[in-house]
Amino acid sequence: MATNFEVSLRFNVFVLSLVVTFMFVSNIFVSSFQFRVGGEIGWIKPIGNESETYNEWAARNRFHIGDTLYFKYKGDSVLEVTPASYLNCNTTSPISKFENGETVYKISQPGFFYFISGQKNNCKFGQRIIIRVMHPSEISSPASAPEISPSPAVGGGGVDGGDGWGSDFLGPPAINSTTVLSVFSCFVTALGGFMVFLYLLM
Repeated sequence: MATNFEVSLRFNVFVLSLVVTFMFVSNIFVSSFQFRVGGEIGWIKPIGNESETYNEWAARNRFHIGDTLYFKYKGDSVLEVTPASYLNCNTTSPISKFENGETVYKISQPGFFYFISGQKNNCKFGQRIIIRVMHPSEISSPASAPEISPSPAVGGGGVDGGDGWGSDFLGPPAINSTTVLSVFSCFVTALGGFMVFLYLLM
């Protein structure tokens, strides 16, 4: 028969295991962020009075491995294409094609990703976007992250051929998945540690 000390020890180990598991699971769930492409307007053919182009929207954000891109659209499609197909609005041989109206694209590696509308005319009017996914080394040392702008040969986000990108493509973003997730992750970890500390004092 177990003594009171053994029961107490088992209970302590059980509670500590629950807290550690909670902290671990919380970190998993906050390790990614979903971006709605184009913000509130979604994935539509530009009509000329938008406050920003798709590439200006992309330049305001930081995309990381594990994040997802959410495309909301009607009567259209989303094509992942090569840089050359992006430049020429070539819809004939995409890397991937999505046409379910609510596409969720998971980012699995760093680098540049090119998306255009499946309607060639829409693409020519600016319904196309370049997503730059940061390398993990840039996330761990943001102070030394290089200022990178896309090649001038891969432009053309609008009717006039301009893509709306400035030279400082990595300028201060309006929203940053790393900042949001890091703050929440730190809060959950600190809360878990504080709970363990309080419990051990009891």
